[in-house]
Amino acid sequence: MRYGVAIGRDGLYEPGIYTVRRKAKWPRWTPTQNMITREPEVYAKYADGMPPGPANALGSRALYLFVGERDTYLRIHGTPLPRSIGGRASSGCVRMVMPHINDLFDQVETGVTVHLYPAEEGNVTTTS
Repeated sequence: MRYGVAIGRDGLYEPGIYTVRRKAKWPRWTPTQNMITREPEVYAKYADGMPPGPANALGSRALYLFVGERDTYLRIHGTPLPRSIGGRASSGCVRMVMPHINDLFDQVETGVTVHLYPAEEGNVTTTS
C-alpha cells in the first residue's frame, strides 16, 4: 500500500532509520520545547499538552520513532489538517490522513524498522 504524507518544513525533516517503540490510539500531544521556542504564538498555549480528539495535532493514531532506546520526538501520525498532505508542513513528523494512519497502525508492530528517505526535489510541495 502507498500512502500520501506531509513531512517537515524548513529543514525540520530528518531522513534516517528509526524503530517504532510505541503506538498510541487517540494520543495526547505536547509540543516540544523547540517548537514552542520557534513559534510561541502557535504552540505555547499547548505547553501542558492537548487532550486526545479529532482536533489533536497527532490525530487518531501515532507511531513513536526511536533511535535505539532514545525517543526522537518524531512521529508518524494522523492530522486534523488533511490539506497539508503532499507538502512540507510539519515540525518534523510524518503526517497522514486519519483513515490511512488507522490502516497503517493496525499493520505495524512495535519493533519494526522505519526508513524515512530524503525528499526528492519536485515530489514534495511547500505549504504554509
